[in-house]
Formats: sequence, structure tokens, C-alpha cells
Amino acid sequence: MTSQISGNSTTPAFLTASKAARIHEFGSPEVITLEDWRPPVPQAGEVLVRVKAAGVGPWDAWVRAGKSALPQPLPLTPGSDIAGRIVALGPDVTGFAVGDAVFGVTNPNFTGGYADYAIVSAAMIARKPEGLSDLDAASVPVVAVTAWQALFEHAHLRRGQSVLIHGAAGNVGAYAVQLARAAGLRILTTARRRDHAFVRSLGADIVIDPDTQAFESRAGQVDAVLDLVGGDVQERSFAVVKPGGFLVSAVAPPDQARAAAAGIAALFFLVEVTTARLDEIAGRLEAGSLRTQLGAVLPLASARVAHEMLEGTRPRPRGKIVLQVAE
Repeated sequence: MTSQISGNSTTPAFLTASKAARIHEFGSPEVITLEDWRPPVPQAGEVLVRVKAAGVGPWDAWVRAGKSALPQPLPLTPGSDIAGRIVALGPDVTGFAVGDAVFGVTNPNFTGGYADYAIVSAAMIARKPEGLSDLDAASVPVVAVTAWQALFEHAHLRRGQSVLIHGAAGNVGAYAVQLARAAGLRILTTARRRDHAFVRSLGADIVIDPDTQAFESRAGQVDAVLDLVGGDVQERSFAVVKPGGFLVSAVAPPDQARAAAAGIAALFFLVEVTTARLDEIAGRLEAGSLRTQLGAVLPLASARVAHEMLEGTRPRPRGKIVLQVAE
């Protein structure tokens, strides 16, 4: 196979029988259909990846339902987290070669991943960690990078400081706890009682059950709060952040007037997945200081079922839902 495909080339013959989970209208999981699909050739800065596994996240459901904050012209293929092998390079791609095993995110619109082949931005992937399966690798990118950015790029936390992580048993929360432990932070968390042992195993110092105890009565004052829940939990979190501290949310914009009155910085952010950040995460996975949180594994043809799990209409185990696209 050639190492580069011109942007003017026709789609290679080996792609003509590829499948993708597609949506032609926004709506419930029923709008997802498995179709024959011929992906375009990679353009400048892009690579073509033979997808082995694709992660399924809440943002995929927002895209499917037409609730994404990003422009999403129809028809489209949902899915952002992927792991697989590069089969072709577009122009001006450096640092990667055909045959490289990679993981990461498809593109800034977070679409295109639920497919046999995906066009992927080379700036949003990295080499897959040694020894990590494609399924595990596809469970990592968005949630792990979200946790990294929240703790160290937005809350600016340093060794010896304290952080309260809401929703610590979730996919982002589980990485946040592990990263905070490795960074030498004091870690307070909220999690349902059934998840207490799990969260402690990740490295939490204190686990608070939000069903039986107000976190304000246990947390005291912390240097930062990582809000992965929103709503009333976010509103109440202003009371536990030290003056000069940070309230960082990955789910909803905090009240800036309240933040100013409390003398803290409060912000909402959208994750920015880059090769450099993925390399940071990959190094920690290879070193064993991070462990993945793989949940339900389904075939590509069951993308609709995966979204029913996201919606809560089907039961699901803890961890990231992943579609196994190829062996």
C-alpha cells in the first residue's frame, strides 16, 4: 500500500466495502443505522485509520440528538475516540507512518469514529501505548485528557495541594483521581456508596457519599474543585474553595458573579486533545501509574445499543463503552 494518498485521488479499492454507523437526522438512538460507506481520502494534516475500536461517550449522544455545541452538518458518523492503524497519509503529515498503531480523537467536531475507516487529524492522535489493547486504548483519549487539563492546566494544582473531585467514579473522575494521586495531591471525592471501594482503590483520601452527607461538612476548604456533575453540586461547591482557588467544570459554565464574590476563578472548558497531551497520558499508561476503565464492549453493529446504554434505557457496567470494530 502506498504511504500517501493525494487529496485528488479516488478512494482506494480496499475501502469500497467499509461500514459506518451513520445518522441522517437528529434524534433518539433509533436514528443510528449501519451502512455501506466510502470514506473520503485524507487531506493535508490528516491520516486514514483502520479503526480497531471506537469509544462511546456522552458527547456522542449530544451529537446524535442535535445538542452539540459544535456545528454538525448531516449526514454524519458519530464517534471521536478511536484506536487502530494508519493505512494512508495525507499531504504534509510528519511524525507518523503507514502501519503505526495509534489512538486519539478523530477531529475537532468529534465525529467519524464509528466506522471501519476514519479520517483523523494527525494533530489529535499519538502512538498507542505499548502493551495496551485497542479496546483499552479507545477508552482513554477524551476522558483522560479532560482530567489532565482540568487538574493541571486549568486548576494549576501542585504537590501538597487539595482537590475535591465530584463524580469520582465516572470515566473522567477515575482518571482525575489517579492523576491527582501521582501528582501528590490530597484527594477528596464524592461517589455513591457502591463505588466507595473502587474510588479508594484509585487513590482517594476521602470519599463522601452525596446521598447521606453534605460534602460541605467534610471537605472544609480546598484549593480546587473539579466539577463533573453540575447543577446544585456545582452551586454548592463555591463554598468549599479557598480564596484564590479554582472551580473547574467540564459540564456547565459556573456563575461568574458568585466566583468574583468568593474571590476564586471559576471556568468551564471543552477538552482539547493533542498529540502532546496524549503522549503524556500514554507514558503514564506504559509506566503503570494509570489504569484504564473499560466497560461494555459491543460490535460496531450495536452502536444503537451503546447509545441506549448512554441514555440509561439499558443497563451498563461501570467504565467506558467501546465498540469493537475489528479484531
